Amino acid sequence: CITLGVRATCRDATVTQEILKEGFHRDLLVKVELGVAGEDAGGCTVAARTRLPPGIYVDPYELATLQQHNLTKAVLIPHVIDLEAPEYLATDLLLLLYMEPDHRCSHCFRAALPVHGRYHQPAEESEEALVVLQSPEILLCCCDSRWSAECCKPVEGDAPCSGKTHGPCQWCSVMHKPVYEESILRVPVGLRQHSSLVCVVTLLATVFCFSLILAAVCKYGDFS
Repeated sequence: CITLGVRATCRDATVTQEILKEGFHRDLLVKVELGVAGEDAGGCTVAARTRLPPGIYVDPYELATLQQHNLTKAVLIPHVIDLEAPEYLATDLLLLLYMEPDHRCSHCFRAALPVHGRYHQPAEESEEALVVLQSPEILLCCCDSRWSAECCKPVEGDAPCSGKTHGPCQWCSVMHKPVYEESILRVPVGLRQHSSLVCVVTLLATVFCFSLILAAVCKYGDFS
């Protein structure tokens, strides 16, 4: 592990968080530029810790597949999630997203992860619900390095060292300046005035499909 020297004074790290794509299925992109001018961040582990509100979630099965192919590293708390729960019955999730070095600069890191919007209750007027995602906390762990208190505050409690191991690391929280204080996810929702129409169409579609199945059973079924 490479030791990272730290000057007595530090600039704030710069954090950019973006939600890409449209609809219910998105990508969360986090980019970090550490605020230690002129220093190489090699040998350090950087993670973004963020709390996901009930309107957005990470699919643990999708996450496990991505980790098997070394496409991402992340820890989700809790790791058991009701994927079918609507927004008003869901709870917050804690996501620890491990970042990879960005080779365009020696102290830059980035990570991306698929996220999904939950269904919301029908709205009165707007056809979109807003899910607000606050800027993440940036955690740093460097072997045998001593960051000054001005740059990095020790984190209470333990967090895993990487997405594949459960051993704790001594993390510190990096002072940072978010490019945006929050990100807003716009999730499509239905309108209450369409409830009757939706119920009627759903009922008719159900009866029609049931009739087709019943007709096929009567025509081709073997009742002997």
